[in-house]
Amino acid sequence: MYSKYAMLLNLSDLSPEPLHAQISRQIRAKILVGELTEGVSLPSIRKMAREQKVSVITVQRAYEDLDKEGLINSRRGKGFTVAALSSRQKKTMALNRLRENLEPVILDAQDAGMKGEQIQAVVRDLLDGKVKKK
Repeated sequence: MYSKYAMLLNLSDLSPEPLHAQISRQIRAKILVGELTEGVSLPSIRKMAREQKVSVITVQRAYEDLDKEGLINSRRGKGFTVAALSSRQKKTMALNRLRENLEPVILDAQDAGMKGEQIQAVVRDLLDGKVKKK
């Protein structure tokens, strides 16, 4: 079910985020927004590594992360496919991930003396597009 075209990912060696994390983050996003749907086959580990010009181990780690999260399924000899997830499950996964990522940032801000209202103002500014995307 996977198309003959390469999966478009935007990877950067300059990012502080490891390559395997960039791959899993971008595939996760494609799954959660419905761009990759249930049953769609992902490229083999070797093919993805070749397409993205990264090592096989890098792709293997990314796929293992996604498998542990329940976003993809692996079947020996069949490869990797997108798991069956309801809209509710996708939303819950996205919210949980947001909480996990925000918690240390908010704790750092509080440790630096910022109050809840100040943190909320920064988040509102970000949501309103007042802060430039990287």
